[in-house]
Amino acid sequence: MEKPVILAVDDDPGVLAAVARDLRKRYGPDYDIMRAGSGAEGLEELKALKLENRAVALIVADQRMPQMTGVEMLHEALGLFPTAKRTLLTAYADTDAAIKAINDVRLDHYLLKPWDPPEERLYPVLDDLLDDWRAGYQPLFEGIRIIGHRWSADGHLIRDFLAKNLIPYRWLDIETDPAAA
Repeated sequence: MEKPVILAVDDDPGVLAAVARDLRKRYGPDYDIMRAGSGAEGLEELKALKLENRAVALIVADQRMPQMTGVEMLHEALGLFPTAKRTLLTAYADTDAAIKAINDVRLDHYLLKPWDPPEERLYPVLDDLLDDWRAGYQPLFEGIRIIGHRWSADGHLIRDFLAKNLIPYRWLDIETDPAAA
């Protein structure tokens, strides 16, 4: 199973490298750390991840980017990955935009740059956001699905066979489960 993704978006290559480095240092074992050099590039990455059926846990975007601000990028990302946590990197002068974004794009947190040392100013915030995301995350089931009527004798035979052979499956009742339709 592939690891969930954390996406960092910033137009400044130095800042983007620093964000990716700090994210990889702490979260690399459990998450795929990806990066994008602009809001448009970040959205393209998210669209590709959506097509691949990947999970996105966190998006960290810089507010001040040309062509598309961080808030605009996060607004577009909300439609692609509504459960992903959203964090905005801001300068002190951009805190008004960050506060407004809390309501506009359901921003989860904003961080002032620089976030040094990350052990005090970055990781505690992201740890809480990722813990919250994991608590609500339900990975897609990619195993055997049995769709049928709850009173179907054949359905019960198939389920009994799989259970006796310790083969994982998911039962979808055609009458009550909308996914079965």
